[in-house]
Amino acid sequence: MNEQIKALQAEIDAFVISNEGELDSFRNQFVGRKSRLAALFDELKNVAAENRREVGQSLNGLKNSAETKFAEAQESFAGNAAGFEVPSDLTLYNPISQGSLHPLTKVRARILEIFNRMGFSVSDGPEIETDFYNFTALNFPANHPAREMQDTFFIEKGAGEIQDDVLLRTHTSNVQIRLMQHQKPPIRSVMPGRVYRNEAISARAHCLFHQVEGLYVDEQVSFKDLKDTLYHFAKEMFGKDTKVRFRPSYFPFTEPSAEMDITCLLCKGDGCNVCKGAGWVEIAGAGMVDPNVLENVGIDSKKYNGFAFGMGIERITMLKYQIKDLRLFTENDVRFLKQFN
Repeated sequence: MNEQIKALQAEIDAFVISNEGELDSFRNQFVGRKSRLAALFDELKNVAAENRREVGQSLNGLKNSAETKFAEAQESFAGNAAGFEVPSDLTLYNPISQGSLHPLTKVRARILEIFNRMGFSVSDGPEIETDFYNFTALNFPANHPAREMQDTFFIEKGAGEIQDDVLLRTHTSNVQIRLMQHQKPPIRSVMPGRVYRNEAISARAHCLFHQVEGLYVDEQVSFKDLKDTLYHFAKEMFGKDTKVRFRPSYFPFTEPSAEMDITCLLCKGDGCNVCKGAGWVEIAGAGMVDPNVLENVGIDSKKYNGFAFGMGIERITMLKYQIKDLRLFTENDVRFLKQFN
């Protein structure tokens, strides 16, 4: 044991500590609880009783030597760190990089501002939804082809009826259903939020995007009210010279239904990849709420009627800022985002 102590003392004396890495290595070998020195203390019980006192004193001396060397080295490194000063001149200009709102956030806020001035409140709801709120209550029969058109992400199949299936919502219309269940007419609200569809990602499509839907339910609501509302929105959002057209369309939850187009702001009607060469861009789908939808949520369709509409925030943003690739919104390229400071 005495020979081991002498050999370990020689190693401690010869060990050079010139950086924090070597300091950590010294601690592991000679000071720590699992060090070689600690192992010698564990073997002290095997030393003969008549020699144990002498060996113990030698081990304590070795321990003190190691701890003293470790403490001095540690103090020297701490002193160097404490004495290091960063030169500074408070009179120098120090530019701070300032961030900005994402373009989708800006456009979303602008859309809500326009509808708020027209008397619409803002409603929110869950992104993980049941089939009932996403499809069934909106007049989608179980075998309806529109269910397949939605390209739904299903999370869990219900044990019973199809309306018990759990899925990622494909539109914010689920919020309309929940709102009508808990609030009686008159109802005037918009529903912004993130939605999901299983689509191939490209310059014009993505598997997740943002929508704003609107709902107005009251007595004697007309299709003219719907057209005037969306016409005013388009003028406020894109400018007074914006041209608007409505085309007949079909949606399970509205009847009659229409799609709303505006002149493509990217190509000024000449044709581009965003408008597919047509010169017009669809920005919204709309229509009068189907009586079946009102009855599904307990609203008397003979007394009340209303209109609903929905639009993609990405589409609006692309038109407003003349962005030609939808993927730029989610790639987090700082060069792209800096343009909106």
